[in-house]
Amino acid sequence: MEQILLNIGFGNAVAAERVIAIVSPSSAPMKRLKDQAKEEKRLVDATHGRRTRSIIIMDSNHIILSSIQAETISQRFTSLKTAKEPR
Repeated sequence: MEQILLNIGFGNAVAAERVIAIVSPSSAPMKRLKDQAKEEKRLVDATHGRRTRSIIIMDSNHIILSSIQAETISQRFTSLKTAKEPR
């Protein structure tokens, strides 16, 4: 089985088919989600010390922080999906 990787910035990638949502971290519910994941040790910080600009929710219940804008990651995700479709 071939896995398609989604580039989430600065040399980090996740399995595209396991992504549930890509959201902005600015709302209160997303801040609570991030804090809860950190407490439960399900948080993966891929920002390399930079500002968190997106939160990626995985099907494994892990939360991944990225310093790339959510819109940019969503565009990358969409282009992977369209490239994968048979023509």
